[in-house]
Amino acid sequence: MGDTKLYDVLGVPKTVSDDDLKKAYRKLAKEFHPDKNPNAGEKFKEISFAYEVLSDPDKREVYDRFGIQGIQEGAHEGAGFGGDLFSTLFGGGMFMGGGRKRGPRKGEDTVHPLKVSLEGLYNGKTSKLQINKSVICSSCSGTGGVSGSTKRCTGCNGQGSKVTYRQLGPGMVQQMQSTCSDCQGEGKVIPEKDKCKVCKGKKTISESKLLEVHIDKGMRHGQKIVFKGEGDQTPGYVAGDVVMVIQEQEHELFKRVGDDLFVKKKLSLTDSLCGFSMVIKHLDGRDLVLRHPPGKVIAPGAQKVIPFEGMPQYRHPEIKGHLIAQFEVDFPEDHFGDEAKYAKLEKLLPPRPKFVMPVGDDVEEVDLHDFDPESESAAGPSGQRRAYDSDEEDEHPGGGIQCAHQ
Repeated sequence: MGDTKLYDVLGVPKTVSDDDLKKAYRKLAKEFHPDKNPNAGEKFKEISFAYEVLSDPDKREVYDRFGIQGIQEGAHEGAGFGGDLFSTLFGGGMFMGGGRKRGPRKGEDTVHPLKVSLEGLYNGKTSKLQINKSVICSSCSGTGGVSGSTKRCTGCNGQGSKVTYRQLGPGMVQQMQSTCSDCQGEGKVIPEKDKCKVCKGKKTISESKLLEVHIDKGMRHGQKIVFKGEGDQTPGYVAGDVVMVIQEQEHELFKRVGDDLFVKKKLSLTDSLCGFSMVIKHLDGRDLVLRHPPGKVIAPGAQKVIPFEGMPQYRHPEIKGHLIAQFEVDFPEDHFGDEAKYAKLEKLLPPRPKFVMPVGDDVEEVDLHDFDPESESAAGPSGQRRAYDSDEEDEHPGGGIQCAHQ
């Protein structure tokens, strides 16, 4: 006789029709729903799980042929529904010893930030990183103790979690589920005398490993380098991955924008007017010599491009972006020469626009002063307005014009 546990949960025979199956489920679900029966949370899960399997023709056929064991071990893979059935349904495994999910499943990935200089991303490099990870104890093969010594946790009745209910008010109950602290969510415990002497019952031990990380040319900030299966090991799980996330470091000279590089350079007024020669030390150690001819004026804030001297493209390092030079012009300080020099300089520069002095009573000459935004905002027009207000108050000590009431 085949496995009939799911039929027994719903109280129906193996030959039950779809309509009768639905009626039985609705009746039990109504009776054991947590809102009506707060202490029947686990029973309600079993009822829901049983109906979820038996109401699906494909799943029901597999269950009838292979039982719960067949579903758990994946005998259903050719039956048209995939993957981790127990994981999909309520965290599953309640009929197979409680709390365990169908495996093997993949463990969590371990993520490490990896700081890389702009030079490293331009030229490519290899870094070595030592990590500490959990590996399955070879002494007990990941069982945590003597074979057969595992017992069901009495704190959670083997479920791995505890459900508590709190009365919030009349007719209002809050359900809270937490990991069992006695068994750490495993649903099983090992007596102290039977625990493995090497891992102390933890099933895993810590191990150091040196990983060689290859940084390819053109990689970017936030890009990931994955080491498959190098994460922490846990019994019943496939080891997760170690993921290195590139953190691009700021550079003192260059700024990266996509595949382009930007560099800021300061010019004197003489350089901007009369041409210049300068050297830029590139990320690969080359000296780039920049020459600009006299007479081609570079204005403050001007940008000039050096084609194909930017960052290499990832996986296509032969293709490069551009290097953009952003120029700032330093003007000379006040009174840098005498009147005679100013006159000579003016003759060399383009002529001034012609100025015509206006005439009349509405003409007023004013002076230019250096502007400090912070001080001017404190003592500027608003400060003057306060001064005017103060004068007006002095003229009207009584508080100004009063309205007469008739």
